[in-house]
Amino acid sequence: MARTFTRQEFYDLVWSKPLTHLAKEFLLSDVALHKICKKHDIPHPPLGWWAKKAAGKPVKQTPLPRVQADASDTITIAAGDTKPDSDFIVSVREEARVLASSFSADAQVPNHPLVTRTIAQLRKGKPSSINGLISVEGRDLIKVCVGRASFDRLELALNRIVAAAEGLGIDVATTEKAAAFAYQGELVGFSINEGIRREPHVLTPQELAEDELARKARKRRWSGSSDWDEGDFNLTFLRRPEWDYHPNGLMAFEFDQRYFWGSSPRRSFRDAKVQRLESMAIDIAVGVVIVAAAMRDDRLRREEEFRRKEEARRERERVQRDRHIEERRGAALDQLLEEVGSLDRLRRLVSALRAEQSGAEGRVGAFVVFAENRLAEREAALTAQALEQRLTDKHLFGEDDDFDFRPKLY
Repeated sequence: MARTFTRQEFYDLVWSKPLTHLAKEFLLSDVALHKICKKHDIPHPPLGWWAKKAAGKPVKQTPLPRVQADASDTITIAAGDTKPDSDFIVSVREEARVLASSFSADAQVPNHPLVTRTIAQLRKGKPSSINGLISVEGRDLIKVCVGRASFDRLELALNRIVAAAEGLGIDVATTEKAAAFAYQGELVGFSINEGIRREPHVLTPQELAEDELARKARKRRWSGSSDWDEGDFNLTFLRRPEWDYHPNGLMAFEFDQRYFWGSSPRRSFRDAKVQRLESMAIDIAVGVVIVAAAMRDDRLRREEEFRRKEEARRERERVQRDRHIEERRGAALDQLLEEVGSLDRLRRLVSALRAEQSGAEGRVGAFVVFAENRLAEREAALTAQALEQRLTDKHLFGEDDDFDFRPKLY
């Protein structure tokens, strides 16, 4: 939970021990603690001051300057976190805690219109017959589920949380489902829910009367005729719940659940013995900044991963396309070489037959005429002009070389 000091108290604390030791107590870096001191105009021991004091040398303590007219006389140190996190999340948390040091956890804040609408809607609601809680959510409303006795505490807590969030540059946005915090392009959904306690069910006077009527009905049936039907059992044996559930007065602020790659920001803030939700507004506002940063970091990481996979996919597709083109070109070349070889053999055959036979009589003569016609056709098909048309028709050796290319999906 956040700790609040006056400037004088914090000044005395800073000069009571080295900043490195004090920073560890606050779960801060010494750099962040220096920033808080500078932000609130609190002097701190210079480098080597503690060593000189330990050696018995004379040291001088810088007096505390007067607070400026527009500055706060209180310093708030928001709660830290001992969980290991990425350097990015750690830096975001520290910057938010430095900024939040100017806020007071108990300051009077105005009523926010969104909170006012939510509380008004709650007061119109009916408690659940199961647990006694009243739920509201929707556009221009905050998602809450609490008992009627917690309305005043809820209103105070929500107003403080919204005020602390706005102090950190966080806006309250409305969505189709419920209100959410908007920070640096990220929407952080949240809700406040009250817990329930379980107690053994105690029969009400009405239930006792119903049970007595059922007992009398059973007695009449059992002492009367022996003709039984199914309704005799259904109507004369009443089932009662084993447990009753009631609001327990303990509220919890919870962020919408989602998974973050590589980080685990705090997901909830709950009432406890020494802390209440209305006193954790600053910690919750810092938590919103951290969750938004984790969302942004996660989104950028996913976008980078998608970009990397897309580049890899395009590279695989390029290799497949080049292989497809090379195979089609090679097949076309092999076919032309086969045709050229066949043409050369046909040319030599016709030449040999013409040399042996001067005339064109008989079957051999007819065959030679047929072969010469076929030779002329094949020679015409292998001219540059004919090849140009053939390659155009087959989409080869041009910009459409990847004709009929289908990339493999695996």
